[in-house]
Amino acid sequence: MSDSPAHTDRKTAILIVAAGRGRRFGADTPKQYLPVAGICALRRCLDMFLDLSEVAHVQTVIHPDDRMLYAQALRGVTDSRLLPAAFGGETRVQSVMNGLQALAGHTPDYVLVHDAARAFVTPRIVREVIGALATSDAAFAALPVVDALWRAEGGVAKTPVARDGLWRAQTPQGFHFEVLQQAHLAYYGDAADDVEIVRAMGTEVGIVRGDTANFKITTPDDLLRAEQFVSGRDTDRADR
Repeated sequence: MSDSPAHTDRKTAILIVAAGRGRRFGADTPKQYLPVAGICALRRCLDMFLDLSEVAHVQTVIHPDDRMLYAQALRGVTDSRLLPAAFGGETRVQSVMNGLQALAGHTPDYVLVHDAARAFVTPRIVREVIGALATSDAAFAALPVVDALWRAEGGVAKTPVARDGLWRAQTPQGFHFEVLQQAHLAYYGDAADDVEIVRAMGTEVGIVRGDTANFKITTPDDLLRAEQFVSGRDTDRADR
């Protein structure tokens, strides 16, 4: 796959969702602000996106209680493409909608939604998602499921689940801006991701190859893995 810039005259915005509380992680500080070899996951995402010429705007969505943490994470960032942060809602769906509303006045053609806890997203993934939007209303990064799957009850394996055609979704997830905005306006309830929301409208969604290095920091073990990744001790090196 090529890592060359995605050649398009479309204006692309990045929407980084960073309003979560990280309850599964169990720390006092939300996981997106915890240092990974001295640099938090959110800042690592920002630096990567702002390094891409294809990106016209970066919109973050943060929790209102995290203003100080966010200011610390942004220390030294002067790029005018980084817009003032929007505040999240009670659910991820509401947080993304708040971000879309903040972006609407900048009239992007495409929007890529990314979870701040995925610290090691690569330029290759971003460019391929953008490139897929030339022929599709939506596309996202994912990896095929290769492990055996079992449905369990009470910690006991009960029924095997066929893995054929199953994919593990990652972010960024890219959309034509108006498609995602209209899908959110018509959607009620919560959703695991934005692909679920546009699929509820019947939108066809393409898949591009993700990367094992593009994992989400969800638990303390994931943070340890992230530290190992940065130090070169993790085997899942990013396909940049």
